[in-house]
Amino acid sequence: MNILNEKKILLIICGGIAAYKSLELIRLLKKRGAIVKTVLTKSGSEFVTPLSISSLSQEKVYTNLFEPTNESGLDHIALSRWADVVLIAPATANIISKLSYGLSDDLASTIALASNKQIFIAPAMNVRMWEHQSTKENIDKIREFGYQIIGPEIGDMACGEYGKGTMTEPIHIINLLENYLNSIKNNKKFRALVTAGPTHEFIDPVRYISNRSSGKQGYEIANALIKNGFETTLISGPTNLNANSDINLINVNSAEEMFNATINNLPVDVAIFSAAVGDYRVANKKKEKIKKSENISLELEKNVDIISHVSKHNSLRPKIVIGFAAETNNLIENSQIKLQQKKCDWIIANDISDSKIGFGSDFNEVVILNNDNIEKIPRTRKSLLADQIVKKVISQLN
Repeated sequence: MNILNEKKILLIICGGIAAYKSLELIRLLKKRGAIVKTVLTKSGSEFVTPLSISSLSQEKVYTNLFEPTNESGLDHIALSRWADVVLIAPATANIISKLSYGLSDDLASTIALASNKQIFIAPAMNVRMWEHQSTKENIDKIREFGYQIIGPEIGDMACGEYGKGTMTEPIHIINLLENYLNSIKNNKKFRALVTAGPTHEFIDPVRYISNRSSGKQGYEIANALIKNGFETTLISGPTNLNANSDINLINVNSAEEMFNATINNLPVDVAIFSAAVGDYRVANKKKEKIKKSENISLELEKNVDIISHVSKHNSLRPKIVIGFAAETNNLIENSQIKLQQKKCDWIIANDISDSKIGFGSDFNEVVILNNDNIEKIPRTRKSLLADQIVKKVISQLN
């Protein structure tokens, strides 16, 4: 059975001469058994008609963000949740610019901003528009946001010019969608566990020892895993972040709670320990709030090293164990020591002395170490880094 059979594809058609190819896209998708709903932008309707689209898709064509006949008035939410995949084809320079700045002034851009699904972009525009610096920057930006870019190709253009900017042919777009959906199907057999955020080691009922971890990188890794088909459990210390609704989220406070939650959710195929777990807890924790008038001396005792415990117990050990190392100096040397001591498969290390990356930032710059290789990944968004990490996991599992 074709992987597209019964899959729900939301096709957004923007303005441009390449819009005629969207009709062939719909025909081929329907031929493979897909359910296709479409959004037609105002400029798109100058090139193809709602009647021609609905005749091929056998579905309503959505055009207006505020549709008077719509009962809920929330098509942008309903459609984005309905779809298995969102495809924007053709994608004009205008829609790409909107997405890069997070604008949402019509149904198409609002769906893209509200979507929790993978979005594919098939650009089509004049070669000079494609080569313009603003377009290059916008493409780089939306790629960092997680959009998958298909094409464009080199060829003859309707304006008579020749160069890069031609929309990828529908059959090739469909092949890429099939590859993506097949990958998700294959990955559904894998279970993943991610830890994220800080831990709180309480001194008394209101005070605790903690660290500056925001949890952003761990949450992005969990999002990338679920997006790629993994059954994903995220064990999170206290953060201000929201997890994807498809993720099995377990909230904890202390390192001990995180350890117990980890053990209770094994076995898994891959465990990624990105949490900044407190090395010590307070041995003489008070049951009542300590008064200012009291003299206090804290006695600390070591917490269990979660990564080492999981790595060294064969009955629990996942196929891949990945640890994180937050360092302020001697990044490579200290991380290599951790790799050997903790017996994990990879260490992902970052320099937290750089305020532009790491704790609290949306960006990270890391070195990935294993016993055979050291790979540096330059500064990039944590979401894009998460995608790269998950791709490496998938290649190793398969």
